[in-house]
Amino acid sequence: MTAGDRGAGQVLRVELAVRVKWYDVDAAGIVHNAVYIRWLEDLRQQILDDHLPIVDQLAAGFAPVLAHTEIDYRRPITLADAVRSVMWIPELGETRWTARAEFLIDDGPPAAVAMQWGVFFDLKTRRPLPLPAALRAAWERAAGG
Repeated sequence: MTAGDRGAGQVLRVELAVRVKWYDVDAAGIVHNAVYIRWLEDLRQQILDDHLPIVDQLAAGFAPVLAHTEIDYRRPITLADAVRSVMWIPELGETRWTARAEFLIDDGPPAAVAMQWGVFFDLKTRRPLPLPAALRAAWERAAGG
């Protein structure tokens, strides 16, 4: 069983089915590394759509900014694979958020694991802000405290 299946500690968890497209693969039929970045964007957007929509953020004068991404490619994903992607927010700081994601094929171990860190950015001052209260409240409710 993978961490993506356990659910424990997976606060604000989202899951998306991924359809590998022709333009996602290289000449060897393996998903290109840059495609994982797009899939991570889709997952983060889903979390925000569920808890703090981007249109609300922009209206309030802030937006999320990605600071760092790490991806551990463990086994190749191919055009024929049915991929399940999951992401959750294991940690919130005063200004920084952390996201973890897994890309799963069937019931096997993750094909790739990613971690991302970011902040919310004031669009006028271009400086990090404290985490939005709505997101913190949603995270604390989901975390059970």
